Amino acid sequence: MGHRFLKAAMLGLVALSLNAPAQAQTSDYPNKPIRIIVSFGPGGGADIIGRIIAQSMQEKMGQAVVIENKPGAAGTLGNEVVANADKDGYTLGIMTAGQIIAATVSKSLRYDMLNAFDAVSLIGTASLMAVVRADYPANNVKELIAIAKKEPGKVVFASPGFGATQHFAAELFKQTAGVNMLHVPYKSSPQAITAVLGGEVTVLFDTVSALIGQVQGGQLKALAVTGKDRFYAVPDVPTAIESGVLPGYDVTTWYGVFTTRGTPPAVIAKLNKVIKDSLAEEVVRKRLETAGIVVQGSTPQEFAKFQSDEFTRWNKVREAGNIAQQ
Repeated sequence: MGHRFLKAAMLGLVALSLNAPAQAQTSDYPNKPIRIIVSFGPGGGADIIGRIIAQSMQEKMGQAVVIENKPGAAGTLGNEVVANADKDGYTLGIMTAGQIIAATVSKSLRYDMLNAFDAVSLIGTASLMAVVRADYPANNVKELIAIAKKEPGKVVFASPGFGATQHFAAELFKQTAGVNMLHVPYKSSPQAITAVLGGEVTVLFDTVSALIGQVQGGQLKALAVTGKDRFYAVPDVPTAIESGVLPGYDVTTWYGVFTTRGTPPAVIAKLNKVIKDSLAEEVVRKRLETAGIVVQGSTPQEFAKFQSDEFTRWNKVREAGNIAQQ
């Protein structure tokens, strides 16, 4: 009996010694710079949101928080960096709706979208807006749908890329309205906007922040915003749901922070609190709102469920639209 007790005690001491370094690393986190991977180029929505959050986190945590842009493959290259990083909370990423959608259309990902990451916090959401050229005959989505039904396949929509949030927002519009519209992808939002202005395409779904200048300048006509509520930056533009012909149509893009699966829960909890405190600051909220964001925040568990639900939702849209995986 004594030998068994001694053996158990020794095993307990070994376990404590193995856990001690991890506990020490957690208790003094962070003790070196943190990097936030942005899976898109400088100047885009994810980059702007990431830099706003990084600056506030840096001030609160007393360590440098550095943005690293890793664009490519619709955001999946940057995700891969986070998936393969050390599980210590020093590599974070900005997740967007587009990266979730990209995972539904790609069959060559080198990570598991739903199991490679730990959620930290949702930051906020942003509505999209459907626009046409100023002289186009439709003045609202009901009239656009009527034209699309009268001339199947003649209405052409642009997007800033195959599998982008804007692409799938239009696909869901097609499915909800029961119309046939042709998709023409471009390499960026500016190129897609130019295509609408030049009459190459009929309609574009894109973020309010990307389109508001042309709408306010009179070059583009806003038909609707895509969220369930009107958007504060364009309060006179109705929601698509308000048209009465698109029940339940609700599309927003969104931004959140995530990290590598297996990161210590205490580290994730600390990061979540820092982000929560940042989002509570008036100066941070105003900067995010200027960037077109409705500030939200969440617990890690809420954000994890949100991402899983988004993946399921957009994968159903892909399947219903017969969109082939690439």
